[in-house]
Order: sequence, then structure tokens, then C-alpha cells
Amino acid sequence: MTPLDQVQMLPAELADFIPVIYIMGMDLIREVQSLANPLLTSIMIFITELGSAKLFFPLILFIFWWIDEKKGLHFGIIILVSFWINYFLKTIFRQPRPFHLDSSLALVYQSGYGIPSGHAQTALCFYIYLAAWLSRFIEKAGIKRIIWAAFILLILLVSFSRIYLGLHFPTDILAGWAIGGIILVIFFYLEPVLTRLFFRAKTPTRLQNISVAFIALIMNELLPAYRAIPALFLGFCIGYTIMKSRFPFLAQGEIKGKKPGLQLMVVRCLTGFLGVGIIFVSSRLIFPGEGSLLRDLYYWSIASPFYELGQFVRYGLIGLWVSAGAPRVFQQMGLAANE
Repeated sequence: MTPLDQVQMLPAELADFIPVIYIMGMDLIREVQSLANPLLTSIMIFITELGSAKLFFPLILFIFWWIDEKKGLHFGIIILVSFWINYFLKTIFRQPRPFHLDSSLALVYQSGYGIPSGHAQTALCFYIYLAAWLSRFIEKAGIKRIIWAAFILLILLVSFSRIYLGLHFPTDILAGWAIGGIILVIFFYLEPVLTRLFFRAKTPTRLQNISVAFIALIMNELLPAYRAIPALFLGFCIGYTIMKSRFPFLAQGEIKGKKPGLQLMVVRCLTGFLGVGIIFVSSRLIFPGEGSLLRDLYYWSIASPFYELGQFVRYGLIGLWVSAGAPRVFQQMGLAANE
């Protein structure tokens, strides 16, 4: 069980000491939920998933494998960093969710602490960065305004769904927006540095990998309970440097004089996601943990001292596959140009 699952409930006899800001937030949630009905709840559940990792990670892989591998790397870094910062702050503040204080507010349940809202924070990071990127390819100001308005509306809807479902206080949403905005500003400021580190031919590969490993080490040490994110970050970034130095992959590189089309993209994605699935399932069966074939042995159960190492290796291999393994397989299968 992870720290975010171990939320401390307020006992009933301490109800008078619930902070006023929580009481105001619960009153607002009750007002919003006065509109609740099965259809609207189903819609809100769907909308809330538009701000989750279940959507962002496949979209990032789609961008990396078919549209622009460089921009895919940028999206991957900003989302992984955003998730890590969100988990880190949750473990610091340890604030309960609304339904921990009033179970009647729960239209759905979710483990973990409340502030800041991960959906609000990461949706703002992803969709604002996506809007800024898409705007570069559009000349007409009217279409640019439509794109920005659509993504801002989507961020608002995702954030509203978290309140409607009783998963977050309004203050959690505001905190998520604030943290997401800060991440975006810093990322836009550091993007030229990131570009020089990963995309300039003169930058030594060893320097790139050392920089990435140092960042992953800090992430791992500050938040050791969540090894998946630093492992994905490490594997993804090192895989990218290996790919660029040894077998450069261009997502839009021409194959026999033609740009990759929809059919080729579908085959790439199926191949890439199949590889992710194979790594995840096989490592789950082999490495220590509850799903291991050798879980009955003490040193291979979830209590194994090697359990966390296995988790780190699993997600590191997935990151490595995404940015290096899959592109190389695409080239070998004739699905990408071998530059």
C-alpha cells in the first residue's frame, strides 16, 4: 500500500475542528451535486478521464511515434515531471479528499490525498502546451483563438468534473492550476536549454545521460515510494539519446519517397503498444511481487527486498522501449526510414 492510500480520516468527534475552508468547499460541492443525475454523472466520469494518465501517455506515444519525436520527448518530460511534482506535494500536504470528511459526497472513489489536484494540474500542463504547439502551424488568428478556447474549456471541464464527483475541494483545483502554471512557465523558459541538451549534435551523449540520471536520482530519493515516474523518465530520456546517436528515427521521415500515412501509423502504434504490454506482463511474472510466478518464495514475494528494484527496472525498460526499442523495430520492419 502506498503512502497516498493511507489517508488519515478525521474522527467524528473532531468534526467541529474541520477547517472552515473545507466546510465551504463541501457546501459548494453539495450545491454542484444538486444537479446530479445518472446521465450527467456518466458524462463527468468520461470528462475526468480526459485529464488522466490513461489518455496523456498514449497521446504522447502517438506524437512520438508518428508526428514529431522531438516534441514527443518534450511532452513526455513535462507530463512526467508534472506527475512527480503532484505526488510529491500530495505527500507533503496530506490533505483528505471531500468524501473522506463526508462520504455522501463520493459519486466515485479514488485513493490518495487531495491537494493539489493532479487532473487539474496535468490537464493545464498538457493542453496549454498542446495549444501553444498547434498554434505555431496555423496562420489564421481566428482558428488559433478557437484552438485556445477549446483547450481552455477542456481544462475547465476536467477541473469541474473533479468537484462534481466529490474528488476535490475547489482549493485543490486552484492549487493544481497554480502549480501547473508554474511548471509551464519554467518549462517554456528552460525549453532552449532542453533543446541544446538533447538535440544539438555537439552535446556528448555521456553528458546527456549523466544529466538525466542525476535528475532521476533526485526524484527517486525525494519520493522513494513512487519509483515508476523516475524510472520512466530515466528510460525514456536515455533511450532517446541512444536512438539519436545510433539509429536516428524521424517520425515523419519519408519511406521510399512517401510520408508515413494512417495505415502505417496504426501498425506502428499496435507494434509499440504490444511491446509495452509484453514488457509489463513478462516483468510482472518474472520480477518479485504479487504477480510473480515465484511469489510463494519469500525473496520473490511483495515483501522481497528486491521488489522496488524490480519495479524500477520494469518501468525503466518500458521508457527505454518507447524511445529506442520501438523506433528500432519500426526501422527493422520497414515502418520507418533508417536514417
